[in-house]
This record gives sequence, C-alpha cells and structure tokens, in this order.
Amino acid sequence: MLKTLLLGMGNPILSDDAVGVRLAGEFRRRLESEGGCPGLTIQEECSLGGLNLLDLVPGFDRLIVLDSIRTGVGSPGSWYAFTAESLGETLHLDSIHDLNFATAMELGRRLGHKIPPDREIHVLAVEIDDDRTFSETMTPALEQAYPVLVEEIWAELRRLLRLAESAETTAWGGAQALDPAAAASG
Repeated sequence: MLKTLLLGMGNPILSDDAVGVRLAGEFRRRLESEGGCPGLTIQEECSLGGLNLLDLVPGFDRLIVLDSIRTGVGSPGSWYAFTAESLGETLHLDSIHDLNFATAMELGRRLGHKIPPDREIHVLAVEIDDDRTFSETMTPALEQAYPVLVEEIWAELRRLLRLAESAETTAWGGAQALDPAAAASG
C-alpha cells in the first residue's frame, strides 16, 4: 500500500492563500464520511516552505499538494494540475536560503531522506487574486468560484487516490495545463 500525504498549503489568515487549507479540510471531512482512505495522511494546514517541508514529507511514497498560485493569466478559481517533474527547471542547490519547493525535495533526497519521486508529487494549484491581505475570508471572486472548484478538485483527488490503490496511469482530469515556467514563478 502506498503511503500518501495530502498537504493543504497556505495561510488561513491571508485571504486567498487559505484555499489549499480550506480544500484539505473539506476533503478530510468527505473522506472521513466515506470511511477514510487506507495509507492516506492528511495535513490540513501547512504554512511552511523550503527546508521545513523536510519535516513533513519524508517516509511517504506519494505527495498531493493543495495550494494557491498566481500565474497572472488565469482567473481566480481556475486550477492547474501538474507534477513536480514540471518544476525541475527551477532546481538550484547553490544556496540553502529561501529554497523553493522543488529544490527542497531534491535536497532531501540528496541527504538520504525518503522523498517521493517527482512523478509522485502532484500539485493541484488554484489561481488566486490576493495573498497579501490579512483576512480570514477569500476574495469575492474566489468565494464565488469555490463551490465548483471544490467538486472539480475532489474528482481529481479521488482519481489520484484510486491510482495510488491500483498503480494505474491515466491522463489528468479536468484541470488546465500549466506551463512549467508559470508554475515555477508561482
């Protein structure tokens, strides 16, 4: 059985940045009402980044990250699905200061930690508008889009969890494609 970590990234008091945390909480409730999912650990709220991620990720075979992103081209509530393979262009191991996600994962591997391979790190990222305003509510545009994106991302999450159980490989669900360069800048 694959050990999977579902990670809700974001800060619940920074407006739209809370979307990953909210999604993780919603999906925890849904999975619990269905009797859970073997091998799945849910970390609803993670506002850490860089090297701090190495306290959470080692030991898992698969990582599913729910997060926000600002590409500058999408509208709030649109979402993207990609694996960490798309982030490979951003790897820089010259400095340990302010490491990005991909670099932190690679550094963990080089230090001997059991980190999922890039193909098993799935990022489901929601386009946002505001991640700088202190607020426990998201912007009106994201709140309006939220009910639909919850259902779409729920379907993708269920597909990923079924893949973990059966080790099948299929095409991505209804998410938009995301240019790796745009993902790296978000």
